[in-house]
Amino acid sequence: MPDAPRLRSPDGLAAPPEAGFVLRTLEDAGHSAWVVGGWVRDSLLGRPVHDVDVATSARWEDGARALRAAGIPVVETGTAHGTVTAVVGGVPVEVTTYRVDGAYSDARHPDAVRFVDSVDDDLARRDLTVNAMAWHPERGLRDPFGGRDDLARGLVRAVGDPDARMAEDALRVLRAVRFSARLGFSVEPATQAAVDAHAPGLRHVSRERIGSELRALLATGRGGGALRTQRPALFCAVPELAAMDGFPQRTPYHSMDVLGHVARVMDYVEVYTGGTATEHLRWAALLHDVGKPDRLTYGPEDTAHFFGHPARSRDIAREVMARLAVPRAVAVPALALVRLHDRPVADDDRSVTSILRDLDRLAPAMAPGLFFELMALKRADAAGKAPAYRGYAVEVDALEARGRALLTAGVPLRPSDLAVSGADVMGALGLPPGPAVGRALRAALDAVHRGEVGPGRDELLRWIEEHGDDSSVCGKP
Repeated sequence: MPDAPRLRSPDGLAAPPEAGFVLRTLEDAGHSAWVVGGWVRDSLLGRPVHDVDVATSARWEDGARALRAAGIPVVETGTAHGTVTAVVGGVPVEVTTYRVDGAYSDARHPDAVRFVDSVDDDLARRDLTVNAMAWHPERGLRDPFGGRDDLARGLVRAVGDPDARMAEDALRVLRAVRFSARLGFSVEPATQAAVDAHAPGLRHVSRERIGSELRALLATGRGGGALRTQRPALFCAVPELAAMDGFPQRTPYHSMDVLGHVARVMDYVEVYTGGTATEHLRWAALLHDVGKPDRLTYGPEDTAHFFGHPARSRDIAREVMARLAVPRAVAVPALALVRLHDRPVADDDRSVTSILRDLDRLAPAMAPGLFFELMALKRADAAGKAPAYRGYAVEVDALEARGRALLTAGVPLRPSDLAVSGADVMGALGLPPGPAVGRALRAALDAVHRGEVGPGRDELLRWIEEHGDDSSVCGKP
């Protein structure tokens, strides 16, 4: 990359060198250009910034020509919307022509995009004031809609008329919710009213786009707060959540309705992971009790029971995550956590090993890490219960310590983890290849977990030989 100083404006913000070079190149070619979007917002907040976007008066063909003439590689990433990506010193900088959107007849996408020459017109089409600012190293901040004041006041507010802005594209409903969570801001009252009023429009939005926004919302670590304060939007995004709202849990273990409990569990998952919960753990916290309303029965004295709710919650969660195009790498471990979150675990090797084996069965090769996430979910679940039952969160410490010791010692979780192989079984018992060999290995694994035999090779071979005549154990014909 040619020399490009780190440009700093009178307001103290400093552009990355890559952005400064793009700005200078475009302006030297006779175009105007500004840094826009998240870089401006997060820089004003003093938060870490990553990607940088540039908006320009140059039509994409002209901008690409000027950048290439300066030796900057250009990738035509979205020319229909006026966007190219300049690669400066290996760093991508998205460059987009100023534009305004036409009517949104489908409440999803503008019918047409019109390129314009004014950065103010470009900013006016954006959704939220905190995202509708531009910055230039010489001219400073361009803020026609009061985004900087809203940052100072901790407000998420729509650009222009909130009702019209949300009506244009219902996905903006979830974007407002997401930015509120990400920034820890309140939603300005008129904007909140528009968010609630236009939430039903999410039915016109693709499930993939909704899934992408929900994944970003969960990534903020503030999903519990959003579930409490943004119910219309979230219920329209995931209708299965609505059944938990106001659904009573008439048991000694709970003092909140199902939704309130779930929100609290989401909060405590962040507490018990230090704010570093994985995406699959956050999805599990959100959906772990979604099946409870389907599994309500009453016992003596009108005490509620939810027998089978983990399995039902897993089934509903699978449908939700598939519909929202959540990647399999996230869904599989999340579903395992949902299924096992309420499994009783005793503080003994056999019980803890059993949960490890089930984790490995439900999410192959992920059991060691998932075990500790399951413990975090169990702690959070306990913390979300009635005060008298929150002490179980401390009892989980002993389970976690035992699991750590077992994993450190290399506890076998599947037959292939044993110190003996199928060939060893065939040699010891005179068996031909076939299902009986697998049955023998599984029986040996079960024996290890029952404490009947140690995990060493010689011990296992002796056990297999001793039990070789028991067809119910080793399957020898």
